[in-house]
Amino acid sequence: MLGRNGAGKTTLLNIITNRIFPDTGEVLIDGIPVKENDDALKKVYMMSENNFYPAGMKIKEIYRWTKEFYPDFDTEYANKLADMFELSLNKTVKSLSTGYNSIFKIIIALSVNTPYVFLDEPVLGLDANHRDMFYRLLLEKYSESPSTYVLSTHLIEEVSNVIEHIIILKKGKIIKDESREDLMSYGYAVSGKVSLVDEFIIDKNVIGIDSIGGLKSAYIMGQVPKGNLPEGLEISKMDLQKLFIKLTDN
Repeated sequence: MLGRNGAGKTTLLNIITNRIFPDTGEVLIDGIPVKENDDALKKVYMMSENNFYPAGMKIKEIYRWTKEFYPDFDTEYANKLADMFELSLNKTVKSLSTGYNSIFKIIIALSVNTPYVFLDEPVLGLDANHRDMFYRLLLEKYSESPSTYVLSTHLIEEVSNVIEHIIILKKGKIIKDESREDLMSYGYAVSGKVSLVDEFIIDKNVIGIDSIGGLKSAYIMGQVPKGNLPEGLEISKMDLQKLFIKLTDN
């Protein structure tokens, strides 16, 4: 789930998990209303960017309490991940750095074994090695025990090869909701001299323009044209980050 700051990503996840209530409408999980409904809420776990755990509680105590609320929580697997990330179970929440605060919440999210897991900015404060480890563990967990994992993140390029489906929010509205493959199949860029690009894009669905000197790049939603291009123009695929920027830039 992608969106600029303030687009409504965290608000939507909080509504789905019954942390805040919608002004209108109803949320269903597997056809069950979530409002004040434990049968629905036990199907979903949300790793929040905010920390709601008692500051003085030790990580091993948090594991124990998590299992009280989520009986399928895999303590053995959580301990294994703690060893991999070099996280001491005797650490208290307040003693953790920003990165390790994210790590212990990641470990819980990967260990709860609920059908739906929401990860809101999961790699906040993580260095490159720990981010890479998280993505590998996420894919391993998904392949071995499939659940629906929803990532809300600003690090678009890092997750572009991990995700299967993309929802883009803009000012509280869903503007794209489709598979990554479909979304990326009809976005492309055409570059060249300003006059040539301007002529090429007359009848195209242009979502953005970049200009430097006498050169222009236009970003277009539609099928990549077949056949020979006018001399002086170049077609290239749009990466996910550029596509996101152009779709949410105004």
